[in-house]
Amino acid sequence: MRASDPSPHEVGATMTARSLFDRYALLLAWAATIALFGALEPGTFLRVADFTSMFSSQSVLVVLTYSLVVSLTAGEYDLSAAPVLTLAAMVVAILNTQLGIGVGWAILAALAAGLVVGMLNGLLVVAVGIDSIIVTLGTGTLVSGVVLWISGSQMVAGISQTLVNWVIVPRVFGLSFGFLYAVGLTLLLWYVLDYTPLGLKLLFVGRGRRVARLAGLDVPRLRFGALAAGAVLAAFAGVLYAGTSGSADPSSGDSFMLPAFAAAFLGSTAVRPGRFNAWGSFTAVYFLVTGITGLSLMGIQIFIQDLFYGGALIVGVTLSLLVRRREQRERDVAETGE
Repeated sequence: MRASDPSPHEVGATMTARSLFDRYALLLAWAATIALFGALEPGTFLRVADFTSMFSSQSVLVVLTYSLVVSLTAGEYDLSAAPVLTLAAMVVAILNTQLGIGVGWAILAALAAGLVVGMLNGLLVVAVGIDSIIVTLGTGTLVSGVVLWISGSQMVAGISQTLVNWVIVPRVFGLSFGFLYAVGLTLLLWYVLDYTPLGLKLLFVGRGRRVARLAGLDVPRLRFGALAAGAVLAAFAGVLYAGTSGSADPSSGDSFMLPAFAAAFLGSTAVRPGRFNAWGSFTAVYFLVTGITGLSLMGIQIFIQDLFYGGALIVGVTLSLLVRRREQRERDVAETGE
C-alpha cells in the first residue's frame, strides 16, 4: 500500500458516513422542506393543527403504498391496487348502506374481495406465466368495470358512523386513528420484511428468481402470496377510505396510484437503500405531501401535484436503480478482492 493511500480505518469511516447519508438523506430532505416552507409561510405552515391534519389525512396513501411494497419486494408490479381500493370502499358502502349489513361484516367482505383479486392476479402471473404488469393492468380495468356496474356509476354515501368514528373522529394527541393504524402497519411490515425468514425470501425472489429457485425457495408460492397479500392491503386502504369519507365513489382510487408508486420507489432509496421498505416508504409519503402542502399554501396551482408526484416517481426509480448497481459493484469487488 502506498503512503498516499487511505488507511483501512479511513476507508471504513468514509463508507460508514456514506451509508448513513444514503439511509437518512430523504429524512434530511424532509426536514429541509419543512424548514423551507416554515420560513416562507410561517403563519400557516408551522401550526400544530396543520401538521396533525397532514399526518392524519394520508393513512390511505400510506397503506396503499405498503400494498405495492409487498408485491414490489417480490419483483411484481401491481397496477390493480388502486382499483382494488375502490372496489373495497364500494363493497363496504353498498353492503352497509343499501343492504343493511353490519359494518364489521361489510369490512370482511371488502377484504375478501381484495383477496379474490389478488389470488386471480397470482394465478395468472404464476400458473399461466403472464407478466404481472399485463395481468394487473387487465384485472384492474376489470375491477373498475365491476365497480361501475355495482354502483350504477354513482357515489354511495351514508356509511355507518361506527366506521367513521374508528377512522377519523377519535383522536390521540390530535391524530386520527387512521394514522395510528398506518403506524401500526408500518411496524408490522418493517418487522416482517427485515427480521423474518419470509421477508428475506421475498427479497431473494425479487432480486433474482433463478438464484432463489436454486437456493431451494418455493418461488411460485412466494410470488403468489405477495400478490395476494398486496391486494388485501389495498382493500384495507379502501376500508380506510370509506371510513375517512363516509362514502365511496367509482373513482375513489384514481388519485392514489401515482403517489403510491412514487412513494414506494422513492422510499426504496432511504433507510434500507436499494430495498423496498416500510420506514422509507412512510418517510417518502410525508416528504411528498409536505412539499405539495407547502406549494399549495404559497398559491401554486393544483397541477403542481401531478408534476411533483411524476417527478418523484422518475427520481425514485432512477435512484433505486443506481443504488442497486452500486451495491452490485461493491459485492463484486468484495468477492474478487479488486
